Amino acid sequence: MNEAASISVLPEGCLSEILSLTSPRDVCRAATISKGFNTAADSDPVWERFLPPDYREIIGRAVSPVVVFGSKKQLYFSLSDSHIILDHAYLSFHLDKESGKKCYMLGAKELSIAWQDEPRYWEWEHITESKFPEVCILREGYSLGIQGKIAAEMLSQKSTYVVYLVFQTTQDTRGLAAPSKTKVSYGGTEMETENVYLRRPQFQQENYVFPCLRNDGWMEIKLGEFECNEGDDGEVEMAFEEVTQRNWKSGLIVEGFELRPK
Repeated sequence: MNEAASISVLPEGCLSEILSLTSPRDVCRAATISKGFNTAADSDPVWERFLPPDYREIIGRAVSPVVVFGSKKQLYFSLSDSHIILDHAYLSFHLDKESGKKCYMLGAKELSIAWQDEPRYWEWEHITESKFPEVCILREGYSLGIQGKIAAEMLSQKSTYVVYLVFQTTQDTRGLAAPSKTKVSYGGTEMETENVYLRRPQFQQENYVFPCLRNDGWMEIKLGEFECNEGDDGEVEMAFEEVTQRNWKSGLIVEGFELRPK
């Protein structure tokens, strides 16, 4: 009898306990080993371990009611396949499908954007591509400054997080090929990156940072990363700002800052 076969004859409760110590991906693979493994791999005790300890409280903050599923596995994949909108529609939440760790996006309304309440410079609109009711669109301006913060206790512990600015540009955008810098600060450490560009300039160097296209059609650019350890508290502070060329610019659509486990 091989090792997998010998383990598969264990009681379902034992198999569930073993599987809950692995990962969601490992559990899905184990389900193909035998009928016993398949039953254990679908059980609520296994998938309850992969959900955040405070998932009920998070779901309770949803703007729209979250569908009640018949199993914890269904709930897990629902939370990893789609975002839920929280806290007056200023924040979105989902799970990283591979690890079950928390992912958040601070919508534009949750950020501090320089001159955001001046209609001459910025306007607030709903666009169908966004998960939030409103995004912030740059009409015209000569500088950019976007800051955000989030309580560390909201995040998954023992995790390295990466922060991204998520954005789009309009067809008539201009002035965004200018050098900027980003900053992520937490727990006494600070990560600062220079030569960050929302659009590629005419002349490029190897150390320049450029945005990437996401699967949802938006663009994202990395602001930095930080460690979130067990017992940490305080706030994570994030910033994007143009620092050198104060030229007029327009056409930037800000959706928010996203935090994902690395």
